[in-house]
Amino acid sequence: MNKAEQIYLEQFNEWLIIKGYTSKTAQSLTKTAIYFLNWITEQNIVVEQVSYNDVVAYINYKKKIGNKQRTLQLITNALKHFFEFLITEYNLAENPVSNVQIKGIKRKVLCEIFTHDELETIYKSYITETQIVAGRTYPPQTLNNLAKKRNKVILGLLIYQGLKTEELAKLQLQDLQLREGKITLHTSNTTEGRTLKLEVHQLFDLSDYVNIIRKQILEVKTTLLKKSNNLESVNLKSVNLLFVSIGTSLNFPNLMQKLVKTVKETNPKVKDVNHIRTSVITNWLKLYNLRKVQYMAGHRYISSTEAYQVNNIEALQEDVNKYHPL
Repeated sequence: MNKAEQIYLEQFNEWLIIKGYTSKTAQSLTKTAIYFLNWITEQNIVVEQVSYNDVVAYINYKKKIGNKQRTLQLITNALKHFFEFLITEYNLAENPVSNVQIKGIKRKVLCEIFTHDELETIYKSYITETQIVAGRTYPPQTLNNLAKKRNKVILGLLIYQGLKTEELAKLQLQDLQLREGKITLHTSNTTEGRTLKLEVHQLFDLSDYVNIIRKQILEVKTTLLKKSNNLESVNLKSVNLLFVSIGTSLNFPNLMQKLVKTVKETNPKVKDVNHIRTSVITNWLKLYNLRKVQYMAGHRYISSTEAYQVNNIEALQEDVNKYHPL
């Protein structure tokens, strides 16, 4: 590696930090670039003259020494960033990595992304009073309406804060800071902890839910648990949870499926919960920098956030499964 390439690496790391990457991610990407520069030095290639074929040869070399497809994809992404840096800062003519794709990496074909206004329409169109349809069997109306009011609060946290199902299931009363207009999410196996702002109208809905609806649901739940002789064991587990069931248990994935089914009655384009979260994060990326969106989404790695960038989303939507034969 020559002196100029060493300078490139130092500046590349700084460039990544300025663009909003964490120092840990910047170091990881820079380290990958170091390995590549060491390899091209052994091949008597200077970085300014690296070609597409050179990159393919390097990927094949990494594959030959035991790197898996997912690792090859991470290497490719890091090198794309590095050459993008050279294009931006040193007017390199083109990115030799831009057309390199790794065969065997599962790619998502995503649905249409909802705009912020469309998401608000989904929220506002959710009806909390049961609409009677002739010939259909309904549960007791009072209980059904309590569940619908609870579910609309959950839908709000999906649409405005982009929460995941497992995060919603674990929320506790103390995670709400209604006076400050915030909600706290704790670190889990899949997401990082964060504190997010609540919309003004959510404060009213959440206050109504916590002080009225939730208490009514707990009264019904307590009665049912007494009948099932399971009051102590189940009630102690759920007493601090923000969202509680009317029955003896709360199967959150099942609840979310029913919620989406209800949403689709008025908004048939909605596919699932992930469809909503994807739209929320994609819209955030139009308003905030990458680092902030990573925090808001609770992503552990910046690459998870990058997957939601508009250009990537459009590329995935147009996916025709054309992979380079690596």
